[in-house]
Amino acid sequence: MKRLWTPAWIARHVAMVVLVTCFLGLGWWQVSRAAAGNAISWGYAVEWPIFAGFVVFVWWREVRHALRGASGTGESGPAGARQPEDAGATATASTPGTAGPAARTADSDRTVRTRPAIRRPVRVTRAVVDDGGEDADLAAYNRYLSWLNANPGAKPGDYPG
Repeated sequence: MKRLWTPAWIARHVAMVVLVTCFLGLGWWQVSRAAAGNAISWGYAVEWPIFAGFVVFVWWREVRHALRGASGTGESGPAGARQPEDAGATATASTPGTAGPAARTADSDRTVRTRPAIRRPVRVTRAVVDDGGEDADLAAYNRYLSWLNANPGAKPGDYPG
C-alpha cells in the first residue's frame, strides 16, 4: 500500500479527483443550459459524466495493476518495474532440479528465483523482386532527388533535367 503514496501516485490521485470534479461540474453546467432551452446541451450533459467515469476506470485499473505487481512478485524490485504476468514468460534457473519460477535446489533448502527469458530478435529477410528492369519514371525521379541532395540551396525550378 506504500507504493500508492509515492509522489507520482499522489499526483495521479490528485489529477483523478480534479478531472472527475471538473467533468461532473461541466456536466451539471450542461444540464442547467439544457433546462434553459438549449437542446444540444442534453447530449453534452450525458457525455461529461461518461468522461468522468472513464477517468475513474483508468485510475482504478492502474491502482489494481500496481497492487497486483507489488503482491505477486514476492521480491522487491525498482519502483514502477512490472513483472511478466504469465508464467510461460519466465525461464528456469540454471540450477539442476528446478521446475518452475520458484523451485528448491537439490543440495540446499533455499528458493531460487528465476528471471524473465531473454529472447533473440526475430530477423526477417526481404526477398528482392526483380521485374526485369527499372521503371523510367522512377529512375528520373531518383536522379531528381540526387540532384536536390547535391544542391541543397537550389530551387526545384532550377533542375536542369
